Amino acid sequence: MVHPLIESLKGRLIISCQALPGEPLYRPEGGVMVLMAKAALEAGAVAIRAQGVTDIKQIKEAFDVPVIGIIKKNYEGYDSYITATMDEVDALVEVGSDIIALDATLRKRGDGTTINEFFQAIKEKYPDQLLMADISNLEEGLNAAELGFDLIGTTMNGYTPYTEGESSGPNFKLMKQLVEQTDKPIVAEGKIHTPDELSIAFAKGIHTAVVGGAITRPLEIAKRFMEVVPVIPGEEDMF
Repeated sequence: MVHPLIESLKGRLIISCQALPGEPLYRPEGGVMVLMAKAALEAGAVAIRAQGVTDIKQIKEAFDVPVIGIIKKNYEGYDSYITATMDEVDALVEVGSDIIALDATLRKRGDGTTINEFFQAIKEKYPDQLLMADISNLEEGLNAAELGFDLIGTTMNGYTPYTEGESSGPNFKLMKQLVEQTDKPIVAEGKIHTPDELSIAFAKGIHTAVVGGAITRPLEIAKRFMEVVPVIPGEEDMF
């Protein structure tokens, strides 16, 4: 049975509002992503995906809206960096994340555990916490479904060594395979840059979608436009 919160996301859009250290919109004290979330919600988004306890806390305090929480942090020996350890899970639970997303690829984990063992440890500690699997291929998606993840997202497709170059845009084939071969709500996430691409994703039978960079990362958006701006001779180093 699908959880009522997850059912409420069906056929709707989630917008990712994230900024990391080194990015123009990042502020350690927050204050920026909560405004991005306000704009996203006014446009009609039904949930927000956010990174870090400060932004999640501010968004939860400002709006009565479901938040998919993640913490991106690199650890030595870990190939994964999205909610990679129990420390991140603890922090995300404490700040009130409605859904916690984590890297559910089959890549190396520095503590020697598998994603299956990590999932079980989370469920033992927080049995009622909703969890989203960020996967990169069909095998990982099927594994996540068998484990019992509440949502399965195509988030990591193209970002693992074994899926690089599979698709220059959203991997619609993977979305369709997951819809057809699992009974879990599937989330289209990653490389969705246009409304047309989002429409195609929904046509594949996905439950919901997450769009981020195309909406809330102005540096990425600006760079895509700059790629087609003619370079004036002698000014090649300007861009």
